[in-house]
Amino acid sequence: MSTTATARHGQKLADMLMKIAAIAAIVLSAFQIWQGVTAELAAPVFRPVHLSWILVLVFLTQPLIKQSHALALYLAARSVDFVLSAATIWATWHIVQFDYDDISFLLDGLKGSDQLAGLITIVALLEATRRSVGMVMVVIAAVFITYALFGDALPSGIASKGFELEELIRFHIFSTNGVYGAPLAIAAGVVFIFVLFGAFLQVTGAGQFFIDIAFAVAGKYRGGPAKASVIASAALGSISGSAIANTVTTGSLTIPMMKKLGYKPEQAAGIEAAASTGGQIMPPVMGAGAFVMAQFTGIPYSEILLVSIAPAILYFACTLLYVHLMACKLGLEGMDVKAGVREVLNNGWHFLAPLILVTALLMMSYSPELVGIAGCVAVLVSALCRKSSRVSLSQVLEGMKEGALMALPISVACATAGIVVGVVGQTGIGLQFTQFLLALSGGHLWSALLLIALAAVVLGMGLPVTAAYIVLSVMAVPALNDFGLPILTAHMIVFWLSQTSNVTPPIALAAFAGAGIANASPMRSAVQAFKLAQGFFLIPAMMAFSGLILGNGDTLHFVIAIATTAGLIIAFAGGIEGRLINPLNKPFRVVLLALALIILFMDDSARLAALVAVIGIVVVNTKVSRQKAEMTH
Repeated sequence: MSTTATARHGQKLADMLMKIAAIAAIVLSAFQIWQGVTAELAAPVFRPVHLSWILVLVFLTQPLIKQSHALALYLAARSVDFVLSAATIWATWHIVQFDYDDISFLLDGLKGSDQLAGLITIVALLEATRRSVGMVMVVIAAVFITYALFGDALPSGIASKGFELEELIRFHIFSTNGVYGAPLAIAAGVVFIFVLFGAFLQVTGAGQFFIDIAFAVAGKYRGGPAKASVIASAALGSISGSAIANTVTTGSLTIPMMKKLGYKPEQAAGIEAAASTGGQIMPPVMGAGAFVMAQFTGIPYSEILLVSIAPAILYFACTLLYVHLMACKLGLEGMDVKAGVREVLNNGWHFLAPLILVTALLMMSYSPELVGIAGCVAVLVSALCRKSSRVSLSQVLEGMKEGALMALPISVACATAGIVVGVVGQTGIGLQFTQFLLALSGGHLWSALLLIALAAVVLGMGLPVTAAYIVLSVMAVPALNDFGLPILTAHMIVFWLSQTSNVTPPIALAAFAGAGIANASPMRSAVQAFKLAQGFFLIPAMMAFSGLILGNGDTLHFVIAIATTAGLIIAFAGGIEGRLINPLNKPFRVVLLALALIILFMDDSARLAALVAVIGIVVVNTKVSRQKAEMTH
């Protein structure tokens, strides 16, 4: 057979399998909606079925070996995928048939077939993780599994009991701990539905509407496309489920426009990455980790949403400030805006209804899963309101397919993170890590925060944000609690620090994605993103040292915390960038950085005094700007 004929046969097989995967993805979305509405299946059945479906889709869409001219090699690799899929389905069927009411397995242990089913599930999960998430997470999970099995052979300071393989499988597979624990429960429920919600927003054109409104609002101002990028990413980021996906979606439009206006390629990429990553902490629908936080803390999502509003606004204010200072340095102006706010709203006001509905229902403490389903329905209904946005059945099915495929790495990552969470609970290593962190920090909260931030960056080099948050929270939150921080504050700090991996060198995935669109240096883009995303470090510090999380204290402390955090952002940005309205000389820069440190580490009275000083410097700098303008005229 000729090379051309071989390639043609291989392509036919690949196309056929992708069609099968598309049908399976659409049916999975329908199944998820059905389960969300009816709650017909209990957790010990629904979670294994969901994960099995996800794993099979990973094996179908992300083959062991991509299509090769060597047809025999491709067929052999595909045979491995089929075997893995069949073994996964068999193991899942065995798991869902397991009789949890018969307690003999607690006394006598699992049968051989049960152990085999559990082992197949773990191996298939790790292989799917390698394909869809990356090898780093597989290594982390393997290290924790090894620790659970052989922890008794380690030195006494870090030793554990050492569990048998049967005990490990029983805990992680045949219970709602481990693989089928809280992380997968959230991914299989509310996260999947909101990813589907985001997919429907894209196929109906609602996503483009939010980009258009951002340009109409901010495009005419200095550095307009960059500011529009920040606003659009705030609107879209919380529903895309991924900072990288958000960077690619909005960046494909905003980055070329920023470059055309005069921003350097790495600046354009960095701005988009910083803004898109911020979407994950922006209410009303934040990243998947926020729903995991609600599960871990037992705090209603509506309360998490409320306390997140002020910090999120401060983050985007910080990013907008850096964007503005960058535009001033480059001497950039605004852009010609073709459509005004009124015109854009006239064409797409109906797309606001789903977001208003979702926000209202979440605030009323309805089940997030049902809220997500209501949002999906609202998007499709609102699209029917205007002829220009009506969607066909094929587009709806495309949204269902894309939603399921976008959920693959999230569910796989959460299931694998469940192994880490399970081992921490099973072995008690979390307490040892807490003691280690407390000892290493010297009993100082600021040094503990620094260590946790470093751990978040390192974990983020190989883990998705949600998985990094899950792993870090089970290890670091108890330590922060020991420093006296409330559980919500501790989780919020870890959640924010877990986002930093997308914008922090040496591996900053969102910045690298932006660099690809901008044809810029990935590392230089990462440096720019890191500078623009300073809020991810400054604001969690203020959460720890002030009343920025409303649950920490009374309203007065909350208002003071907001005002002083804004002052901190201005002082830090002015000190680093060397300008506010006008360039600043070195003494002023040093003073601003000193004021930033006072706001970070001193009490409220000192913070307010520092805030007044920052405002004074801004006023003086503004007057100088006006005087220069008058002299020019």
